[in-house]
Amino acid sequence: MALRDRLSQDSRPAGDDADDLVTKFKTRLLEEVDLEEVTALDLAKRRARLERVLARILSFEGPVMSSRERGRLIQRIVDDTVGLGVLEGLLADETVTEIMVNGAKDIFVERRGRIERVPTTFASEAQLYQTIDRIVSSVNRRVDESSPMVDARLATGERVNVIIPPLAMDGPTLTIRRFPQPFRMGDLVAKGTLDEPLALLLAAMVRARCNILVSGGTGSGKTTFLNALSGLIPDGERIVTIEDAAELSLQQPHVVRLESRPSNVEGQGAVTIRDLVRNSLRMRPDRIVVGEVRGGETLDMLQAMNTGHEGSLTTVHANSASDALGRLETLAAMTDLELPVDVIRDQINGAMDVVVQLERDGDGNRRIREVHAVTSAHREPFRTEPITDFVPPPFGAEPGTAGTFAHHSLPRQLRERLLRAGEVVPQQFAVAGHRSVVPA
Repeated sequence: MALRDRLSQDSRPAGDDADDLVTKFKTRLLEEVDLEEVTALDLAKRRARLERVLARILSFEGPVMSSRERGRLIQRIVDDTVGLGVLEGLLADETVTEIMVNGAKDIFVERRGRIERVPTTFASEAQLYQTIDRIVSSVNRRVDESSPMVDARLATGERVNVIIPPLAMDGPTLTIRRFPQPFRMGDLVAKGTLDEPLALLLAAMVRARCNILVSGGTGSGKTTFLNALSGLIPDGERIVTIEDAAELSLQQPHVVRLESRPSNVEGQGAVTIRDLVRNSLRMRPDRIVVGEVRGGETLDMLQAMNTGHEGSLTTVHANSASDALGRLETLAAMTDLELPVDVIRDQINGAMDVVVQLERDGDGNRRIREVHAVTSAHREPFRTEPITDFVPPPFGAEPGTAGTFAHHSLPRQLRERLLRAGEVVPQQFAVAGHRSVVPA
């Protein structure tokens, strides 16, 4: 097989001969460079230095090849030396939002909301382990049989999860989640996530300091939508964001970003979301934005919303707007305080104003499925009223047929709150039954 074929597109599996060349000249490269000196350089300068040294080595010792083939070989070797090897090409592809490695020979990616298998593979399980070690060691973590699960983040911001045998039955599993350029609310309207009247209403709710809960399943776009909502907060306010892994990218001038920290190899030093929520109350926030509530921090968040920190935003995993409130109730009970259910319900009814439910359809499109106002009060069972519902095309409709957003009149209490804040209620929410078509 020609060298051109063996070293062509990064997305193609490498042949044994090409892997041998990479291994051979990677060894020669490491013999030539001072690792301590090279490590002190930033990534761009480090790559440039290694490429120069490697080009010189190949000029004297490498096989005969075209300049294009030599460039590909140099890139592969440098990627394998300082980057993430075969994953570098996928990370460079802006259409890829998730990389899922299920063992050395199975790699899947998500593009535009749909999962597909790619022909890229690792040469061996050992090479996959080397890539994993490079990722976790960069954040002073380790992964081995005694600690087989780890979360980390790449220097470029991507979130990484690793799980290895014996927990992962079919070999080391690596998941890399990339975060696209933050979308503004207008961008989401253009993509069909919501329509313009609803966008105007949500903007009015944010400015009127309503507490908004964004709900949805995994991959439904909760973080993306939370970021767009956060962008509607006025510039003059102090915003504290709290996340497990920093994903939000707010553009306001006064933002304090907090990130939780897992325990170290000795099991010490963990800082939880709950710790950060409690600490944020001492930081004079105008708004608190929690990336996702998953446990006992839910109660602290609710208490903050009920004690003067209105206009806060957070997300939760749930399948519907009504289920989201029940999910909050369950999470708030996961605390060391043994509170009666009706006390927790009182906290939720007093705190939450609006629930935005997101979904991802079979084509990978993410959109709002429903928006409900929370109308229950005190210790009543949860009660909501619909503000907007997405109505999909009828079954059997022609491909490309657009769905519609059905708008309903606002509950009196919510309408009065917006008017007191000086906000204008869009006409579509003044009467029930208005519909607008989703952009095709």
